[in-house]
Amino acid sequence: MVSAFIDHRLDGVIRVISIINRSSLQPLYCSYCSTEQVCKTVDTDVQIHSDHFGFTYGASDVICKGEHMQNATHVLITTDKEGSADHKMEYLPIKNKVVNETFKFNFTICISNLFDNYNNVLQFAQTMEMYKLLGVQHVVIYNTSCGPDLEKLLKHYETEGILEIISWPIDQFLNPSRGWISQLHKGDIQYFGQLVTLNECIYRHMYQSKYILMNDIDEIIMPYKHTNLPSLMKDLQPAHPNIGVFFIERNIFPKTQFEESGKFKRAEWKNIPGTNIMEHIYREPFKNDGLSPKKMILNPRKVQQTSVHYTLKHFGGRFHVPYDVCKIIHVRVPQEGNFTKEKLFVDKRVWDFEQKLIPNVDQTLKLSGFL
Repeated sequence: MVSAFIDHRLDGVIRVISIINRSSLQPLYCSYCSTEQVCKTVDTDVQIHSDHFGFTYGASDVICKGEHMQNATHVLITTDKEGSADHKMEYLPIKNKVVNETFKFNFTICISNLFDNYNNVLQFAQTMEMYKLLGVQHVVIYNTSCGPDLEKLLKHYETEGILEIISWPIDQFLNPSRGWISQLHKGDIQYFGQLVTLNECIYRHMYQSKYILMNDIDEIIMPYKHTNLPSLMKDLQPAHPNIGVFFIERNIFPKTQFEESGKFKRAEWKNIPGTNIMEHIYREPFKNDGLSPKKMILNPRKVQQTSVHYTLKHFGGRFHVPYDVCKIIHVRVPQEGNFTKEKLFVDKRVWDFEQKLIPNVDQTLKLSGFL
């Protein structure tokens, strides 16, 4: 069991986000209790998500099928039909008990999980400061482990209030894989339980955030015809009122290719670990074949289950945002081997933000003890 929520869209059932061993399925029961400590045990509908990438364990929803669940405060998934289990520590608190129509945040970013010693400080600082300029108010990271320098930066953003860090000690329960191809990347579950965290994040923020951006820690969902995300969605949503899932195409900017003038090769950043996105303005050609992996801007209230690049169950339609309107800037290792600069496209969109971005990054690096 990971977390439990009332799903008001499905008659107020209790949905328990879980991780289930697909090779040893058994009947599961739901014991839920009210404030008065009155507990009931009911049958469940176990939904293992269709995307599990062939790993033994998969992201799952256990739907509790009972009555008067809106009064429940805690829930436990059990194999005991009599519901005699009374392990107080194992009961999960039930969230999303109230439907909010006004949201604390307009835009929240769900970043699935940090593991090993990820320590890309400079790129993370630049990306976070870019998010702020684009109108993001809340960023969520599920943290298994990270490098010592990045830890300092995470603490700074957490103190500042924009970052919510959720501890994700999945390696204490399973042997998580470091990849997504089960034949290549051995382990019990894909990418440290990436799909579980993405779904958990949607439900956690269903009534807190108007929109959720689903992208990786080194990706920026960047409007190209609007100054920021609020103005982008102010155009997109009224034009597509029934759409709850907006697909954004990804662009790779190889970190092996540097801008030639060196205007952003700043001495102040020389000793900061990580990649300087300002130096990488060459992007790989976009393949308009419909096969490239996309990321999403979601209305969480229209999503039931998600994978990484697309939703699995949703209410309403999905829309592919035109490539020239919005795209993902992803500075990373090249995807297509060794393109020469002549085969790459110059894209200086991040430079449009330099006057605010650079001082903001410097200020953050000072406050977190790097400068």
